[in-house]
Amino acid sequence: MTHIRDIMTDEVETCSLNDNIYEVAVKMKEWDVGVIPIVEGKRLVGILTDRDIVLRCIAEKNPPSSKVEDIMSENLFTVTPDTTTQEAARLMAKEQIRRLPVVENGELVGIVALGDLAVRDLTDSQAKTALSEISEPDEEQSFH
Repeated sequence: MTHIRDIMTDEVETCSLNDNIYEVAVKMKEWDVGVIPIVEGKRLVGILTDRDIVLRCIAEKNPPSSKVEDIMSENLFTVTPDTTTQEAARLMAKEQIRRLPVVENGELVGIVALGDLAVRDLTDSQAKTALSEISEPDEEQSFH
């Protein structure tokens, strides 16, 4: 059985609550990522995605100088390094999320993405199921 520690990315670029949205966006571009964990010291306090920037900052007409803590997601789903890949896939599917911060003793130690799971231990069927459940729009969402 494979655990998250076996597949997670442990070199994670982070930002702090002192950063603004512009600084986070620049870091996303530099690192070619769509998510940046927000930390105080090593403690995970939030996460900011490219989607958060679009929906909570730009679409709300907030300036790029907005504080990270005003835009970031604070209600986080996390896993530990000892979580199995199957447990992580189930959580991602259930909560419709593509990335999970990996936390140990309250500190951010890595991140795991759906793609990490798909190319590793999961069967094609498990990966497809997780992706299809994550990709289904909520009933509140509509596309015009």
